[in-house]
Amino acid sequence: MSTRPTRHLRPDPGGKVPETAMVMAAGLGKRMRPLTATRPKPLIEVAGKPLIDHVFDRLRSAGIGRAVVNVHYLADALEAHLRGRVKDIDIVVSDERKQLMETGGGLVQARELIGDAPFLCVNSDNLWVDGPTDAIRSLAAQWDDETMDALLLVVPLARANNHAGRGDFHLDAFGRIIERRQPGRLAPFVFTGVQMLSPRVIRDWPEGAFSTNLFWNRAIAQGRAWAHVHQGLWFDVGTPGAIRATETMLADG
Repeated sequence: MSTRPTRHLRPDPGGKVPETAMVMAAGLGKRMRPLTATRPKPLIEVAGKPLIDHVFDRLRSAGIGRAVVNVHYLADALEAHLRGRVKDIDIVVSDERKQLMETGGGLVQARELIGDAPFLCVNSDNLWVDGPTDAIRSLAAQWDDETMDALLLVVPLARANNHAGRGDFHLDAFGRIIERRQPGRLAPFVFTGVQMLSPRVIRDWPEGAFSTNLFWNRAIAQGRAWAHVHQGLWFDVGTPGAIRATETMLADG
């Protein structure tokens, strides 16, 4: 008997987008030095706009009206900037000034602010351009709460602009994540920093700071981690050199 999943993908985006997004903005931005010596990485400008504003514009375009934003490094500067965005999106701050919690710990600390419904989680240091459809709406259209705890937006390694890594995940033919990249090997898909999560994943956590990898690994082992392939452009904007490369590619279309 076949044990392959039988989940049917929805070809036409139109599923309900989450009401809330968690925007990860607390990191130290070490790879972006010296630009981050005086400002937090989410405020580094690319194509004339701070990275975090690119994210907010995508959230607003997709119809998401509320964002939980965690802050740590140069938090006062970031909060001052966020106050200028409250006119077009409701922003709630998760304050990590006392201790940087990393991505997993950041989700734990913001858990009560996020609520009990599936939510979008976005890293503030990446930039994407929609393909034929809005990427967030397309991701939401694929969400199946019965079979998923995590749904990651990924791109093929060959289309991961500026990305110096060796890939992140292996998928089966249905889009289920079946394996993390193993040391010394390549993986065909790269995580874009955009994902939908169920609050169910935020459980049984360790004390202090830790990575979202803990939640991913658990979901993969249970067969409840899936991926959706982004059809547009995506840029890893993690270093100063990546800024010019990204701007050049955007200008060239």
